Amino acid sequence: MKNKNKNFETDAVRAGIERSQFGEHSEGLFLTSSFVFKNAQEAAKRFSGEEPGNVYSRFTNPTVKAFEERLASLEGAEQCIATSSGMSAILATFMALCKPGDHVVVSKSIFGTSVQLFNNFLAKWGLNISFVDLPDLNAWEAATTKNTKFYFLETPSNPLTEIVDLKKLSQLAKSKKVKLIVDNCFCTPALQKPIDHGADIIIHSATKYLDGQGRCLGGAVLGKKRLMNQVYTFLRNSGVSLSPFNAWVFLKGLETLKIRMDQQSDNAIKLATYLEKNKNISKVYYPGLKSHPQYNTALAQQSTGGAVLSFVVKGGQKAAWQVINKTNLMSITANLGDTKTTITHPATTTHSRLTQEQRDDAGIDDGLVRIAVGLEHIDDIVADLNI
Repeated sequence: MKNKNKNFETDAVRAGIERSQFGEHSEGLFLTSSFVFKNAQEAAKRFSGEEPGNVYSRFTNPTVKAFEERLASLEGAEQCIATSSGMSAILATFMALCKPGDHVVVSKSIFGTSVQLFNNFLAKWGLNISFVDLPDLNAWEAATTKNTKFYFLETPSNPLTEIVDLKKLSQLAKSKKVKLIVDNCFCTPALQKPIDHGADIIIHSATKYLDGQGRCLGGAVLGKKRLMNQVYTFLRNSGVSLSPFNAWVFLKGLETLKIRMDQQSDNAIKLATYLEKNKNISKVYYPGLKSHPQYNTALAQQSTGGAVLSFVVKGGQKAAWQVINKTNLMSITANLGDTKTTITHPATTTHSRLTQEQRDDAGIDDGLVRIAVGLEHIDDIVADLNI
């Protein structure tokens, strides 16, 4: 891993830099589909893997490599494989590392589209899936079978910000010879490093906080090289590849990741505290609040509560929509991780493709509103909510 430094902030700016013969200061953007070889012999060696070097941007590109090395350094992983989106990162992981008949245990509290991927596509392909309550370690153990290969989860979860004790779950996984996969989208390595708590594989939607300004789609899978080599092989043959342009944008986003996450987290705890006192709100979900059921666990494995919170408005969907529609500052969009504060109604957006039974099981109330807190002044964010 190139340019490994002692401090996160330095790695976020410097890791992965490999300058060309032109001596550029900013990272180079290699917008090319293919690469030229000196002769036929070199081409043959590159294609066979006998000689390292770039071949074709579907699976080798200097700008993408720089992003992969920088993110791997920040997460403390041996290797990173960049993908075209967060969903393609999940797909690539399970297609590369599982086979029909394998079993996985999955948290109920994951992104709605991830549920669709498991139930409608991976299950059809032959993967056996059991869903469990995220914080309940006994449920994870009870669902484990002799064919269980992976545990998969988000912590904090989307949108209820549920937390699982990663250290205890990783110990359980190891005792069962199961690999633990953690989607670290909400925290990023700026706030939480799952590998330090025993996770085997990290998933990212780079579209969110790694970019930080809502510009590009991308994803990443990180872990030990022996696992990532299999993910790389799937990417090389399937084409779920990150574009060099998007990789360059993400490199720029990583430079300010720590600053953004700290400030957005500070705004989030202030907003959550304000909302908790509102008589028209029945529940606030935010790991940084002492009322959160996994508050102590969050403190132990995260440096802050993060920048995403949810709350239930009394009066159901109608009342929730009224709150959203009255906002003028916040962006009504299902994306998160932006410098601009975003607001959405999960039951009719991010989790709308789930059945009512599935939403109820996942705790997605019709009155639930999710806010991803941005960098605006906290007074302006609070003033924009007419509840």
